[in-house]
Amino acid sequence: MNELIGLIQNLSSDSVPMEAAVFGLCILLALGISKLVFKGALALSSTNINAITNYDTESDKSVLESSVWFGPRFFDGLMFPLLALVLSYAAKEIWIQTLHEAVFRIAIPILLSLVIIRLMARVLSTVFPNSAGVQFLERGVSYFVWIFALLWITGFLPWVSQELESIHINFGRTKLDLKSLIEGVLSSCLVLVLTLWVSATLERQVLARAVIDLSIRKVATNVLRVLLTFIGLLVALSAVGVDLTALSVLGGGLGVGLGLGLQKVAANYVSGFVLLLERSVRIGDQVRVSGLEGRITDIKTRYTLIRDAAGRECVLPNEMMVSEKVENLSRAHGRVLLHTNVTIDYASDVPESQKFLAQACSQSPRVLKSPAPQAHLVNFGPDGLEMTLAFWVDTQESAWVSVKSEVNILVLQALRAQGIVIPSPQHVVRLVREDLRS
Repeated sequence: MNELIGLIQNLSSDSVPMEAAVFGLCILLALGISKLVFKGALALSSTNINAITNYDTESDKSVLESSVWFGPRFFDGLMFPLLALVLSYAAKEIWIQTLHEAVFRIAIPILLSLVIIRLMARVLSTVFPNSAGVQFLERGVSYFVWIFALLWITGFLPWVSQELESIHINFGRTKLDLKSLIEGVLSSCLVLVLTLWVSATLERQVLARAVIDLSIRKVATNVLRVLLTFIGLLVALSAVGVDLTALSVLGGGLGVGLGLGLQKVAANYVSGFVLLLERSVRIGDQVRVSGLEGRITDIKTRYTLIRDAAGRECVLPNEMMVSEKVENLSRAHGRVLLHTNVTIDYASDVPESQKFLAQACSQSPRVLKSPAPQAHLVNFGPDGLEMTLAFWVDTQESAWVSVKSEVNILVLQALRAQGIVIPSPQHVVRLVREDLRS
C-alpha cells in the first residue's frame, strides 16, 4: 500500500512532464528504428531472392509480415516493444538521479508484458497456424501477464508472492509451495516457446535452403523440433529445481506404456521416420496401396495423406505403408499406364480396329505420344471381341477420370466413323424379352 501511495505522489511531481517527454522520445525512436529495420530487411530479402528466383516484392513482404519480429504492420511484431523496453530502461537508468521514476515505473512493466505477449502470440501463430487452441492459450497468457503487470505497478506483487509461498501442495512425500509451481509452469512455457521459435527459424532459414528434397526436409524438421523441445523441457525443469534423476521412473513407465497400450502409435511414428529416411515413397509420388490409388500429398510422423482422382484426402497409417504392398507408379519414370476396355463385333477386322483405336487415343493432347498407345485383343467375350486400349499419361496429371473420359469419347467417335459395331449384350436382351412374354 505504501508503494501505491508513493506512486500516486510521484505522479503529481513537477518532473512527470519531463519524464513523459523522455518516454515519448523512446517510443518514437523505437518506431523509427523498427520501420528502418523492416525496410532494410525487405530490401535485402528482395535483392537475395530475386537474384535466384522470380519472386516479387509482395511475396518477400508477406514473408517478413509472417515473421516473429514483424507483423502485418512493422510495429505489430516483437521488434517494436522490445526496442521500446530497452530504450526506456536505459533512459530510466540514466535519469534516475533527476526523475522520481513515476512514468517509467508504469511504462516498463507494461512494455515487458507486451514483449511477452507478442513473443507468445507471434511464435505460436507461426508454428501452429489456423489453430483454435493457440488463440485460447494466447488469451489466457495475456490475462495472466496483464494481472502480473498490474500487481507489479501497484506494489502488491511482494505481498502476493508471500501469500503464494505460504500455500503448499503435497505430491506424495514432496511438498511444493504454489509460488514455485507457478514459476515452474511459466519457466517451462517460456523455454518451450523459445525452443519452438528457434526450431521454426532454423527450418525456414537453414533447412529450406540447404535441403531440397521434401522428405529429408520433413524428417529433419521433425527431429529438430522434438530434440529442441526435449532439451528445452529439461532446461526448464532444471531451472525450477526438479531433480532430473526422478525422470528415470517416468521414462520406464513410458517405455512400458509404449510396449503395451501405445505399440500401434509407436509403430506408426517409427514407420513415418523410416518412410522419410528411406525415401521409398516421396511426397508427390503416385501410389497404389490396399486398393487405394492416388498421389501422396504429405507424410506426417504418424500417417500419410493420399489424394485420389476424385480429390478426396485419405489418411493411411504409416505402418500400412511399411508392412503392406505399395505400388509406386512414379518411381521408375514420370508416366503412368492407364487402360480402357471396348467390345467390338466378331465380324470386325481386328488389325484395322487396333489401328483405329490407337490413332483415336493419340488424338488426346493429354496422352503421351511416346510410348505410343496400343490396342490388344484380350478375350473372346459372349457379346463380342474384348479389346483393351493401353496408353500413358504424365504423373503430374491427377484427373485420370477426365483423361479416360476424353479417350473413350475419341474411341467412340472413331469406331462410328469407321462403321465398326459395338454389340449390345444379347443375353440381357433375351432376358428382357422372356420377362415381357411371361
